Amino acid sequence: MSGRRALLFCVLFVFAFVEGHVGRARAEQVFMTPETFLSESFGDAIPAPSFLWLKADVKEAAREILDRDLRGLRTRYWRNEAQTVWMLDEIGKTQPISVGISVRGGAIDRLQVLVYRESHGWEVRYPFFTDQFKGMKLADGFALSEQVDGISGATLSVRALTKLARLALFYDGHVRAEAQSGE
Repeated sequence: MSGRRALLFCVLFVFAFVEGHVGRARAEQVFMTPETFLSESFGDAIPAPSFLWLKADVKEAAREILDRDLRGLRTRYWRNEAQTVWMLDEIGKTQPISVGISVRGGAIDRLQVLVYRESHGWEVRYPFFTDQFKGMKLADGFALSEQVDGISGATLSVRALTKLARLALFYDGHVRAEAQSGE
C-alpha cells in the first residue's frame, strides 16, 4: 500500500509541477517591449513623454468607452506633429492586456499587443487580428468607424482591444483639440 501511495504522490506532484509551470509560462507573455514599440513608431526621434490629465470630462468619456471607472490622475503618451502613441491596459477576462496604439491623422496607424497575461484569447496578438484596426477612426460618439471581426474563444480579449482602440482615438482627439485651443 505504501508503494501505491508513493506512486500516487509522485504522479500528483509531477502533474502539479507541470500544470503550475505551464500556467506561469502563459501568465505573462511579452511580445514586444514599450521601448521597441516606440522605436518602431517614431524611429530614432522618440519624443519625450507627455501627460494627459484625467479631468472629469475625460474620465466621463473613458467611463462610457470602457464601461467602468477610470483610475488615476493622468496617463502618459508620446507625440510628434504627425502622431500620438499610447500604452494602455485593459482587463480581458481576469488579467490586464497591455497594448501599444499609434494614432496618425485621427486614425489608428498601428495596434500591437505588448504583454498578454490571460490563459485564453491570445490569438488577438496576431497581425490577422490587429491589422484590421488600421485606418479606423471614431464615428458616431465613441464607436469605431468599422466593425471589428471577432475570434471564437477570445471574445473578452477582442472586446478589451476594441475598447482600447476607441480610448486611444478619443485621447488623441482630446489632446489635439487642447493643443489647437492653446490649453
